[in-house]
Amino acid sequence: MSHPPYLKQGSVIGICCPASAVAMEKITPAIQVLEEWGFKVKQGKTVGTSHFYFSGTDAERLADLQAMMNDPEVDAILMGRGGYGMSRIIDGLDFSAFLQKPKWICGFSDITVLHSHLQANYNMPCLHSPMCGAFRQETKDAEHIRNFLAALTGGALSYYAPISSYNRKGESSGKLCGGNLSILTHLTGSVSEADMTDKILFIEEIDEYLYHVDRMLLNLKRAGKLEKLKGLIVGYLTDMKDTERPFGQKIEEIIYDKVKEYDYPVCFNFPCGHEDINYTLSLNLQHQLTVDENGGHLELIR
Repeated sequence: MSHPPYLKQGSVIGICCPASAVAMEKITPAIQVLEEWGFKVKQGKTVGTSHFYFSGTDAERLADLQAMMNDPEVDAILMGRGGYGMSRIIDGLDFSAFLQKPKWICGFSDITVLHSHLQANYNMPCLHSPMCGAFRQETKDAEHIRNFLAALTGGALSYYAPISSYNRKGESSGKLCGGNLSILTHLTGSVSEADMTDKILFIEEIDEYLYHVDRMLLNLKRAGKLEKLKGLIVGYLTDMKDTERPFGQKIEEIIYDKVKEYDYPVCFNFPCGHEDINYTLSLNLQHQLTVDENGGHLELIR
């Protein structure tokens, strides 16, 4: 594994938008915060632009992300937004220069496509992190935002989740993988499919019907993904929806039902995903997970 170097004062963070469009007014405050932290910022050509749903055509978004990945001056790439679009360009990326100088890929949601691809094909760590809209003057000193800075610069990373009646107590260690559940399921059978064997899996989701979540988890289970885990961490399940005829289970029940026969620890209520408080996770690095009567505790093992 080639580990991206941690950032220091003067390091360069590139910003690009390889998926959906985002307005420039959401990017500008992030640039100000990053520069106040002592970083230099380089903007890609897709920042503040749009082409229907996307920040640019497939060719434009591919070229912009490729330029950032190839740029020897760039030390990390922060995505402007997720949304949708990475799947349309992932197979066109050339990772040759990136592997010569790996850099932290930062984002979440649709960026799970790139995260999973990097782990599956190159064993590369990356950051499941907030994107540009989260970095503002009023949030820059919030604990979860400072957590992003610590993840980028090699600081200590330790997380706590409140008690849930659906938790399963236990302790385990393993590399962390995962991200957005619908994206992980979407990648099944592709060259970007995540290897979850002996990993601690993190999942989060937004704006899905309960039966959709049930179907996605069944897909992972039937593919043999869930039985081989070292642990399961469930982040935010935001704006879940039921059908007119009720599904009959709460979202937590749906998830726990898919892993009830296994014996690894399960942690719900983890503060990561599509909410304002969104902690940064170091994917593909070793972590210790403890779930007990006090809730969940996850710690990065240096």
